Amino acid sequence: MATASLFAALLRRSRPRNPVAYNLWTSPFVSRRPLSSALSRSEGLAVEDAPADPEDDLRSRIFRLRLPKRSATNAIDRWTSEGRTVTATELRQIAKDLRRSQRYKHALEILEWMKTHQQSELSDNDNAMRIDLITKVFGVSGAEEFFEGLPSTAKSCEAYTALLHSYAAAKLTEKAENLFERFKESNLSSSALIYNEMMTLYISVGQLDKVSLIVEELKRRKVSPDLFTYNLWISSCAATLDINAVRMVLNEMAQEPSSDEGWITYMRLTDIYLNAGRLVSSESAIAEADVKISQREWITYDFLIILHAGLGNRQMLNEIWKSLQMTSQKISGRNYICILSSYLILDQLKEAAEVIDQWRQSKAQNFDISDCNRIFEAFKKAGLADTAEKFQDLMLQKDRKLTSTFC
Repeated sequence: MATASLFAALLRRSRPRNPVAYNLWTSPFVSRRPLSSALSRSEGLAVEDAPADPEDDLRSRIFRLRLPKRSATNAIDRWTSEGRTVTATELRQIAKDLRRSQRYKHALEILEWMKTHQQSELSDNDNAMRIDLITKVFGVSGAEEFFEGLPSTAKSCEAYTALLHSYAAAKLTEKAENLFERFKESNLSSSALIYNEMMTLYISVGQLDKVSLIVEELKRRKVSPDLFTYNLWISSCAATLDINAVRMVLNEMAQEPSSDEGWITYMRLTDIYLNAGRLVSSESAIAEADVKISQREWITYDFLIILHAGLGNRQMLNEIWKSLQMTSQKISGRNYICILSSYLILDQLKEAAEVIDQWRQSKAQNFDISDCNRIFEAFKKAGLADTAEKFQDLMLQKDRKLTSTFC
């Protein structure tokens, strides 16, 4: 479904990634000559042969290349031929910046130059970046080939995670499962990231029952879960309307020694969402099959919003909400409750006021003051009296009075 694809894309953007390029000249997907050689003399050397600016730097030169067919390798060679130096740290940062700007081919060329010109071997993170970028430029099969060509000592947790991320993004479940089994057999130490990749994949393809199996494996290997792990686990439980399981996970989170202010915000907001959104257990839920599927997808979106509220990531919160508004699906009262509560807990009153206006004007869902009353009471119940008061004042500005009776 379209909403499921949107969720997968948003969720992949949400997670922290390993910095992740490919040997362009040994790839079966390109010729062995530099890609810029097919250009005319004036096109190919437009930047490389330009007079050097006294204020110039290598990053600016590479970013001025713009067209993918122009060569970042030539730009670096020209830079060094002028007697200037460049460090691996500088090149890594330029490659990361290029990747963020979706300049994948130039980022690949930079890592290839590093491989052939630097004295030290590329790091595990460098190889992970190569796998990630080759997927962008040549596809999953190219990344797969590169991974298999690595020596066993270079098949690190970072490399496994990067290839698993490529499989998950393409929803290649069987390949991802096989790779995950290989990783477990390797006995490499790891963080929660590779487990989060599998959980994300299972949620995106609707195999929610397998999420808890990954959690069990993570615990068996004594890997510490992070906030992303808990969010994926909780959202999979909530999506199947297993509210008792959600409460159980929240209790476990509260016992975690690594719990910090962001975790506390996340747990409070989840509790507010459960109370104000009136989620019911699967035993008492009565709905048509297609309605259940839609509800499960939207609940998963809601927990993605809650995650970023817990992280204090206001920009991502705005982007997710904007993306959801652009879909053709109906936005329910529960979705409005989720985003409104998130803005309120982050003290973003301007955005909260805009959500109230959008909700009131929505044709898809009638605005119900009782929903707002439940938000008000849920904040008070969570011990956030100041936030509840701000919400009450905000509603008065909208000519709506909140009651103090629990609903």
